[in-house]
Amino acid sequence: PSLSAYLGGPRIMFKRDDITGLAFGGNKVRKIEYLMGEAIDRGCDVVMTVGAAQSNHARVTAAAARRLGLDAIVVLHGEEPVQRQGNLLLDAIFGADIRIVNTDDEFVLMGVVEDMARDLRRQGRSPYIIPLGGATALGTAGFVNAGLELLEQLNNRGIRADAILHASSSGGTQAGLYTAMKVTQSGIQVIGVSAGPSRHVVTSRVLRLTEELITLLGLDWRPHPDDIVVTDEYVGERYGHPTPACLDAVRLAARTEGILLDPVYTGKAMAGLIDMVRRGQFAPDQAVVFWHTGGQPALFAYAGWLAEG
Repeated sequence: PSLSAYLGGPRIMFKRDDITGLAFGGNKVRKIEYLMGEAIDRGCDVVMTVGAAQSNHARVTAAAARRLGLDAIVVLHGEEPVQRQGNLLLDAIFGADIRIVNTDDEFVLMGVVEDMARDLRRQGRSPYIIPLGGATALGTAGFVNAGLELLEQLNNRGIRADAILHASSSGGTQAGLYTAMKVTQSGIQVIGVSAGPSRHVVTSRVLRLTEELITLLGLDWRPHPDDIVVTDEYVGERYGHPTPACLDAVRLAARTEGILLDPVYTGKAMAGLIDMVRRGQFAPDQAVVFWHTGGQPALFAYAGWLAEG
């Protein structure tokens, strides 16, 4: 209510995936639940994935693997910091085998993973490989359920939402929510705010995952590219580089709602929402769900950015 009042409307509600319960939570928990189930069913004993140095997905993957008695290997892009902070520190605490590669090319990272997986198989191990962000049809199915969960919560409270807005990058969260809203004919628009990739890249990822998800679930429906709403206006210089508006949004959410966002994903998404409200994209009598995808551990890795102001 305080944030809505500060901005002069619309009604802004938070879907708190940052408190989903495993290792500081986040949206990745919903995907990992399904992916780890498949890993266990296949009899795998080590889980491998890729991401950025401050990857929320890698952190949740490592935590889930340990909880299930599996080893975890995370191949991360970036440079080894002088001191490990945030998600990278948590990866180490969970005992993940951390490999840092100086590239942001997803194909190179997955190539490193495939090479390591071949070595593991020769040693008699059984690896389970998870792509960037857990973005597979199976992982995305977790967000179809998440969308249905939200609709149930809104219906139980007699609330009509006009839009869901969230940070989008690897595409799984948006594909799942988009599918849930469409198959239920809810009329709720799903808006993805890119945290780094171009609008074209994120839209293509969402469309591909939606089509794969439809096949997996056997749905009699096809997505239309024009229905997939993604903006890259709030990325700034690049992924992982907070904009001034992003940092202001992190502070504003903290000071109006007591809710902590992160400077990589949700801060940029909130900066987008704030700008859209100020530009009149949402009317004061409308209702918007801000899907909080988590990521707060990264706050500590960006202390220097946030200390002032």
